[in-house]
Amino acid sequence: MIGKLKATASRVTNDALIVYFVARDPNTPLFVRLLALAIAAYAMSPIDLIPDFIPIVGYLDDIILLPLGIMLVIKLTPKNVIEASRSKASEVIAKPVSLVAAAVVIVIWLSCASGFGFLVWNAAAGHS
Repeated sequence: MIGKLKATASRVTNDALIVYFVARDPNTPLFVRLLALAIAAYAMSPIDLIPDFIPIVGYLDDIILLPLGIMLVIKLTPKNVIEASRSKASEVIAKPVSLVAAAVVIVIWLSCASGFGFLVWNAAAGHS
């Protein structure tokens, strides 16, 4: 069961990346580009149609709407654009993950969190 979920998540991630490249391709019709951008924005948006904290139902919009939107964009996109986008997505996925870059991002986030915590601590100590 977990293996199927991982495979599905991987496929949706790959398809979302394809939609991203479809939206950036100048050979994609304007309507399809706008639809692809809307789907990508919805996928990345912290605001959902149904909030994710609602048990089971909260993830239904992500499980149903995103794959349907991705499928619609792929169906409406010219074949040559889809092939080029799939190729670009494969290249991006095949690139190794940079551990140094990940470490730098983590250090930056931890520094920001520490700085924020320090400000809150000082503000609380000053107003006590």
